[in-house]
Order: sequence, then structure tokens, then C-alpha cells
Amino acid sequence: MIDTTTTIAQIMIREVFFAKPDDTMQRVDDIFRTNNIHHIPVIDADSRVVGIVSKSDYLKILHGFTLFKTEKSEEYNKAILRSLLVGEVMTKQVATLQPEDTVEIAAGYFRENLFHAIPVVDQQKKLVGIVTTFDMLNFAFREPALLEE
Repeated sequence: MIDTTTTIAQIMIREVFFAKPDDTMQRVDDIFRTNNIHHIPVIDADSRVVGIVSKSDYLKILHGFTLFKTEKSEEYNKAILRSLLVGEVMTKQVATLQPEDTVEIAAGYFRENLFHAIPVVDQQKKLVGIVTTFDMLNFAFREPALLEE
């Protein structure tokens, strides 16, 4: 049985890669290419969450890129990333959780909204972590499966 009183603070990721609305999508490209993550919260100058960029959002942009691997076409692709601002691409309506919320509350958000990641904020709405469906699965199935003999 899963302990639904466990708090988000107990399972969230605290070291979060983030972007700011006035960053270019080149920053997002750099983060996604060098880290195995799928969501980047977007924060303002006060570290408050104002949006989120998913890997799906990012891949939609890349879909319009030229597939040719010439030097000129690569420079064209990079120019597109440098010309788009994160604030133009991000999803602006973002659900958030607080560290003291329970995994049961998070599960409800994930089920009802089909989210895959939810930023975690403190009382001042500042980013303090992120929780993903992967974190929830790791929590729910943290005990090794027993093999039937």
C-alpha cells in the first residue's frame, strides 16, 4: 500500500534546470541536449514560476529545421534558436505544488490534467523543485518487485 501522506518535499527534485522568459531557445537547446530531462520551468527575476517549456514544445520547433547537415544549414538552425525567446514558446498557465502537499494531491493533478511535470514553489511562489510522473513512479514502486517462485 502506498503512503499517500508522503509530502512532495520527500520525492521532488531540488536541483532544477530553469530558463527565463528573455532567454533564447538556444539555452533550452543546450539544457535538453546535455541533460536527460523533459521539462524546464521558466522563472522571472524573483525566481517565481511564470511558465514551463516541455521537450515536446522544443521538438516542435526542431521539426521545422532543415535536415541537411551542411555548415550553412546548421548555422540557419542555430539562428532560429537564437531568434526565439523562451517567453514566446513557453506554456504560460502552469500548475504548481508546494513542498508540504502530499503525493496524493500530485497524483490527482497528474491524472486530471495529463501533466508530466509540476514545478514546486514555496510560500512566495519561488521555484524550489520539480516533481515528475517518473518521480511518482519511483516513489510508488520503490520496493523491488518480489519474484514468484
